[in-house]
Amino acid sequence: MMSTVKTKFSWLNTSLLMALLVPLLVGQSVHAQTRFMQLRGQITSPAFEGWWPNEDGTFKMFFGYMNTNWEQQFDIPISSENYFSSVAPGELDDLSQGDFDFATADRGQPTHFYPRRNPFLFTIDVPADFAENELVWTLRTQGQTNRAYGTLKPDYQIDAQVISTEVGGNYGSLSDSLRTNIPPQLRVEGESFRSARVGEPLSLAVRASDPDNLPARRDRPQRQGIDQLYRPPSSIVAISGPGLRFSWTVYRGPAAQAHFEPTQFKTYTDTRMYANSPWSPPFGIPQPPEDGRWTAEVVFDQPGEYVLRGIASDGSLFTYQNVNVTVTR
Repeated sequence: MMSTVKTKFSWLNTSLLMALLVPLLVGQSVHAQTRFMQLRGQITSPAFEGWWPNEDGTFKMFFGYMNTNWEQQFDIPISSENYFSSVAPGELDDLSQGDFDFATADRGQPTHFYPRRNPFLFTIDVPADFAENELVWTLRTQGQTNRAYGTLKPDYQIDAQVISTEVGGNYGSLSDSLRTNIPPQLRVEGESFRSARVGEPLSLAVRASDPDNLPARRDRPQRQGIDQLYRPPSSIVAISGPGLRFSWTVYRGPAAQAHFEPTQFKTYTDTRMYANSPWSPPFGIPQPPEDGRWTAEVVFDQPGEYVLRGIASDGSLFTYQNVNVTVTR
């Protein structure tokens, strides 16, 4: 069973390998990702994306996930089904062994899981003396436990160009100029902790910019006709265009109970036609507001604690800001 295999590798270095292995794995497990479009009933797997060094001698680890469903979403609170552990090498190789500790379980990971691939979604800084230890994310969905093993092994060191390549940025470009790309600047207006009432709009505003204009915005010629839109992809990863854009998501809390106006485009790789995703044809990157200020409203259908995440992207790198909202009746 796939649930007993330690997947101690990152998504970013295995795209080609997985493309070759998928046909061999189909049928080995009812939960395995298949070549068919599964709307519901599949698992979500955490992913270690890689690491890079910080200027102060510490290290930044990148994590994301793959929800193999095309429509089903999950809400998994910080618990024995969604937690982090910092352990010695190999200590959590056995997936039947738990290590939940409430004091250390929350490392800023999401509790709402959108469909499909959500790469480089959050980062965790580890100390300079982290050495060969492992930062392990345990996630349980559909009755199956999966883990991502964060490690500082040299093979997993990444840079800005690698991130761009893995998200299909700049139409899949491998330009060396992307190595010096810097993420957009993003500032949320107002407090980071707010309150709202059920059914009453909450105003949101951010200012975002891309000072280095890298990668430079350019429009891709539109394919004409349904047959061309369905043409097989020319690269292993889904590709999207360059250019500054911004969108709100629900990072924690039931996303089905939060409604944005205007509708926010998807920040995950939904590649279906007209899916309102930068990776879906024939999506065009919208022009930024002239004043660099994005505005929206959100209405909640039920009380609770929500974390809204604003995501600014230049098509290759991302910048995140959170707004915590307590919703009451």
